[in-house]
Amino acid sequence: MSDHVLSQAVAATIIPAGTPVELPEGISVHIVQTLGGNVTVRTDHGLCRIAEQDAGAIEGYVPAPSGADHESGVTEFSEEAVWTALRTCFDPEIPLNIVALGLVYDLAVEDHGEGGRTVEVKMTLTAPGCGMGPVIAEDARKKIAVLPTVADAKVHIVWDPVWSPHMISDEGRKVLGLE
Repeated sequence: MSDHVLSQAVAATIIPAGTPVELPEGISVHIVQTLGGNVTVRTDHGLCRIAEQDAGAIEGYVPAPSGADHESGVTEFSEEAVWTALRTCFDPEIPLNIVALGLVYDLAVEDHGEGGRTVEVKMTLTAPGCGMGPVIAEDARKKIAVLPTVADAKVHIVWDPVWSPHMISDEGRKVLGLE
């Protein structure tokens, strides 16, 4: 995509290890992916993910409107609103959301009446050793938690069944050039 400089030190996550790192002020970064609000950059430290709230430290970077602003656009809870929120979560190495990748295995909603709702998601990863799993799961949890009347959101990483590329949606296969 393009090269930029960090205007301040910023917390990031090394991909695919999932290890936290602080990228120093003034470091050059090459933007690789900007899907879901988070920014994947290539640096001298390797591939890193900068969280959406820290992306302002990338000089000259202006986030594109995502078209999926569920935080301000949803006024009423629905299961489809949860799926829409999940479609804004991306693997930082693959330009496809976690739903289209076939990583989301189960979605359960428990209504507590006036106490709100509990939403639980079971998802997997493309590889068992991926250190980014907790980061991706937390991204999904946060996006579900801001939906109206959600009192508790939980995202569990599961390994059964084992993910394989045939689980990618037809739409996703087209995006990745697999069809």
